[in-house]
Amino acid sequence: MFDPDAVLDTEQLVAVLEAARWAATWGHRQPVRFIVGRRGDATFTAITELLKKGNRYAHAAGALILVCIDEGEDERTARYAAVDAGAAIAQLSIEAVSRGLIAHPMAGFNADGAVEAFGIPAGVRPVAVVAVGSLGDYDNAPQEIVERDARGRQRLPLEEVAFSGGWGKPLAL
Repeated sequence: MFDPDAVLDTEQLVAVLEAARWAATWGHRQPVRFIVGRRGDATFTAITELLKKGNRYAHAAGALILVCIDEGEDERTARYAAVDAGAAIAQLSIEAVSRGLIAHPMAGFNADGAVEAFGIPAGVRPVAVVAVGSLGDYDNAPQEIVERDARGRQRLPLEEVAFSGGWGKPLAL
């Protein structure tokens, strides 16, 4: 839920992009690229139109960032590029929160449409959109957004995701 009246200033935008740019990268390959739209510009509008229905609320964010990976010429770069994108998105999100903003990474968008809309070359794959902005007022939000955000978050228990000594053997803590 973003505040449609809040402005994401240039300093904030540069800071979150720099945090993403400096994220760890396998073999110093640096395969992550960003197409950045600020609310009100043509890039932002184009990215908004690529979002799936459930993510259209992000039109109120201060910026939409299309995250792409250059899968390179070799299998190893292709294999690890998505890991690097995840690290970049995490760093971007942490920086946003440290500045009092919110960041919401989304996979619900039309990747093929992004390739076409932005002339993304072969070998480069759009993998996510990150909305960045200020938290909005839930009193003015659509009911479905209020209910969605009020739902409790659930994750698998640690013993189902952290193993030691072999697959499926829970880490003894």
